[in-house]
Amino acid sequence: MSQSRHVPVMLQRCLDLLAPALERPGSVVVDCTLGLGGHSEALLTRFPEARLVALDRDKEALRLSGERLTPFGDRATLVHAVYDELPAVLERLGIARVQGVLFDLGVSSMQLDEADRGFAYAQDAPLDMRMDQSTGISAAEVLNTYPAGDLVRVLFQYGEEKQAKRIVSAIVREREKEPFSNSARLVELIRDALPQAAKRTGGNPAKRTFQALRIEVNGELAVLERAIPAAVKALAVGGRIAVLSYHSLEDRLVKQVFAAGAATTAPPGLPVVPEQYQPRLKLLTRGAELPTEEEVAENRRAAPARLRGAQRIREEAE
Repeated sequence: MSQSRHVPVMLQRCLDLLAPALERPGSVVVDCTLGLGGHSEALLTRFPEARLVALDRDKEALRLSGERLTPFGDRATLVHAVYDELPAVLERLGIARVQGVLFDLGVSSMQLDEADRGFAYAQDAPLDMRMDQSTGISAAEVLNTYPAGDLVRVLFQYGEEKQAKRIVSAIVREREKEPFSNSARLVELIRDALPQAAKRTGGNPAKRTFQALRIEVNGELAVLERAIPAAVKALAVGGRIAVLSYHSLEDRLVKQVFAAGAATTAPPGLPVVPEQYQPRLKLLTRGAELPTEEEVAENRRAAPARLRGAQRIREEAE
């Protein structure tokens, strides 16, 4: 597995967003989605005074990035954890506040490239999709055991799949003949279930279903709902957070947390807004920033990326 293939998405822009908070000695930056360590390596290189704490739920990713980050010695602390566990991780390490937080919510290139993990619809593989293979239920179990109504909800909510009902009735019919185990059969079933018009738009017709299964298997949105507010809370005043999301559900969630932090909570009509109602965050991006055309040409996985940044400007209201 060559690491040279892995190009971190919008790397330069992420570093620039976080830079003002990380150039001071003694700063701590958290990479909540370590993956293959591309962003982490760049953070440690660009900010020689900073210490890194990096989280990943995938043990294989931790092993590979651990090798990659060895040259940085004890400046890098790698932890096997899901990113909503950030408060507990920081407490265990005795870190009260951090100066920078980075989330890259894409499935890591490694998981997409390792055929036996079942994330990719382009190649046949066991339908697993768990980011931490030591726990939880697989995508095959979801397909084979969920009641039809729950499957429709998953595909519609997490995949934004308009044809969810059609696809699910085909899945239910087929699983009675034989349970699902591999991705190729599912991809074929989706192709057959969709009307012609739906197949002509938006790339591989299985893409939305696979996204939905991955989010369900890993509880991604529920985890993110807890993780983003926790990360904002962990920031010291002046600290900065950058989040890369890859579909509208994630981006909407990040946008809501940032917008709430950047709004005043004062009752309307006060001539002067008291300190406890003042915004806690300042937005660093206007809406979501997109990758450049050059970057997308260089790295097709960057195409759907949306980057948002915010800075902590005040303590929490007591």
